[in-house]
Amino acid sequence: MQRARGLVMVGPAFAAAIAYVDPGNFATNFVAGADFGSQLLWVVVVANLVGTLVQFLSAKLGLATGRNLAELCRERYPGPVVWGLWVQAELVAMATDLAEVIGGAVALSLLFGLPLVVGGVLVTVFSFVLLAFDTRGKRKFEAVIAACLACILVGFAWSLLRAGVRPGDFGGGLLPTLPGSAGLLIAGGIVGATVMPHVVFVHSDLTRRHVIELPGRERGVGRVRPVNPDRTRRLLRQVRLDVFVALGLAGLANMAMLVVAAKLFHAGPIAVDTLESIHAGFGTLLGGGAALAFALALLAAGLASTSVGTLAGQVIMAGFIGRSLPVLLRRLITALPALVVLAVGVDPTQALIWSQLVLSFGIPFVLVPLIRFTRAPELMGPLVNTRATTVAAVLVTGVVVVLNVVLAAAVLTT
Repeated sequence: MQRARGLVMVGPAFAAAIAYVDPGNFATNFVAGADFGSQLLWVVVVANLVGTLVQFLSAKLGLATGRNLAELCRERYPGPVVWGLWVQAELVAMATDLAEVIGGAVALSLLFGLPLVVGGVLVTVFSFVLLAFDTRGKRKFEAVIAACLACILVGFAWSLLRAGVRPGDFGGGLLPTLPGSAGLLIAGGIVGATVMPHVVFVHSDLTRRHVIELPGRERGVGRVRPVNPDRTRRLLRQVRLDVFVALGLAGLANMAMLVVAAKLFHAGPIAVDTLESIHAGFGTLLGGGAALAFALALLAAGLASTSVGTLAGQVIMAGFIGRSLPVLLRRLITALPALVVLAVGVDPTQALIWSQLVLSFGIPFVLVPLIRFTRAPELMGPLVNTRATTVAAVLVTGVVVVLNVVLAAAVLTT
């Protein structure tokens, strides 16, 4: 029992981490590796470090306040700002679901030959099965999502071995370079696919759920009592461990995707620019087992991440405007754009990459309030940011804003 009590804050980061290896990551990482070799590996590393910082701040906010980011925005911002933040958060959630449903539909097509539209409908339906675990308790839902993350990691670890990747294959891509405007667009997609705005809301909410079940919290606030600093520090260490382990594993999966793509497809005999061609390339170069592992990892990513995305939509609406929709209606609303894209025949891989660019534009609207709240002593108590943490978060936000401006200019001129 002592061991179980010692892990009370472990779990939420694994639900957040699945969004860092969703089908959008598959598309951007494999295209980056195939087109530019390992040159953009440093972007994956930096984006994962940024994501780790952001998710740590999100979890710390839920731990300190017992509320999620959307709820705090509604409490502390004027009405027009709250509505504006809510609208853009909903658009980001739809862009997220676009990537996840499309990725799952492609996986079902690769595995069973199903039409993409049929696969998209099945992914939408299957996501309800995973969401049902959330109604049975936070631990069950987080465990299922962690199991999906494990499937992805095992699949790409096996691909690394089959492809003959060596540690030296990682080294050249860790020096910052950007190979032209095309590389900049892919780099922006990697950032958007890694620093996922919607899971900032989810992570703070899942952590909040853990907090409100703890004995000894302040009544009506949800904050762990500051009169027990030892307990507060112990819980914060658990949160830090949760975030670093979960996001570290997601980062390794992203690096593996890009390096495997660079090893197999860059300047090689097989050109890949779609998820289907990547799957075929695995089959040609490494055999049917590798192709199957890729398709299963893609399916696990699509199903798990779309469930987290639906949960994000519920958290966003309830937090910002105090309203909620039935899960079925919410699922249909967020899945509709993806089903339309599949029905009209838009190239799935390109739709995935462009959806990740949309996500990168939503990042500042999450980071600014997150930094503001986590540096507020009246909210955070003993868990308030240090000056170094706030400076690092502000620098990250500034870099992302500049990157978005450059991306917009690049898109308009291409």
